[in-house]
Amino acid sequence: MGERSFAEDVKQLGYGQGQVLRGEGILAITKALLQSGVSYVGGYPGAPISHLLDVLADANESLLKPLGIYYELSGSEAAAAALLGASINYPMRGAVTWKSVVGTNVASDALSHVASAGVLGGALVVIGEDYGEGASILQERTHSSALKSSVPLLDPRNTLQSFARFVEEGFGLSEACNEPVLFSIRIRACHMRGTLTCRDNVRPAISMRSPLEAPSFSLERINLPPFTYAMEAKKFEQRLPAARRYILERGLNEHRPGTESHLGIVMQGGLWNTTVRGLHLLGLADVHGRTPVPLMILNAIHPLVPEELLGFLRGKKRVLVVEEGMPNYIERELKALAHEARLDVEIQGKEVFSPHGEYVPALVIGGLRKFVIGANPTAQS
Repeated sequence: MGERSFAEDVKQLGYGQGQVLRGEGILAITKALLQSGVSYVGGYPGAPISHLLDVLADANESLLKPLGIYYELSGSEAAAAALLGASINYPMRGAVTWKSVVGTNVASDALSHVASAGVLGGALVVIGEDYGEGASILQERTHSSALKSSVPLLDPRNTLQSFARFVEEGFGLSEACNEPVLFSIRIRACHMRGTLTCRDNVRPAISMRSPLEAPSFSLERINLPPFTYAMEAKKFEQRLPAARRYILERGLNEHRPGTESHLGIVMQGGLWNTTVRGLHLLGLADVHGRTPVPLMILNAIHPLVPEELLGFLRGKKRVLVVEEGMPNYIERELKALAHEARLDVEIQGKEVFSPHGEYVPALVIGGLRKFVIGANPTAQS
């Protein structure tokens, strides 16, 4: 079997404003990195995100170097995470990638140090969530890692246009809250094909072709006492509140109202396709995904924004949470918020789906069917 050529993919990475890229989801993410003005990219290869590094390697001479972008095929996930350290002291945008959850475990120490010190430039980690059918590793999710280090986690709707938007929003979110941001993409989404209307690539302000005039250094950004105490305080007093403000102000999570206002479905963004398809097969959504059941699509699954979730829950009698993986962090937080606000709403989740495993269509349809029995929502033609 001959070696695969990425010549056509490299060509599309150079597309400008209005041109249409056709390819896999991971190619759209790669293009969005260049549109975001990254100064450096790196990572450790592993399914399902190897394609990102393969294409960039082939594009290094013809595209990255002329833009002044530094490219590194890292020796490990820890080395890739350490590369983000460039954004601690300098307003440089950078991105790294690896497969998860094993790669995140390897990178954990370096990632924790970057998250503790905080970043000045946007720092994005593209996580290939190797979970479910087709996975080659143990079955865990990355959500707990985001909670542990108090870093934002994006899980966007699965369209190429959405991927591109949330790569760029990820950098904006990182700069707003001074934390690296995890961008999670599932196996099928990596290889899902579609189209992306491109924008021009952006030459980074700080790059291999336009270096800094002078170094910047601060003792307060070193992960040693007493500075680490102030860093921890900043996470909870400044950075996470700033992340929530950005998520709310930029509308990262999507609320789609419906006529059945007493019902609601809250889902991870990455499960939107499967959930809406399930509603369609049950006669509760049309072919365009329009449904009478109000939807809350969480493209940012950490941190959650309490006022946004409470606004969705108010006035509802029954709400379903479509959340893949355990522990069920989103479901638990929703129930806690509803309890504290004294809302009379029944929240269901794992009891109608499954506490484990990938949320494949058959499983999701079964859970949706259980939820709507007795609710009698209006069917869609």
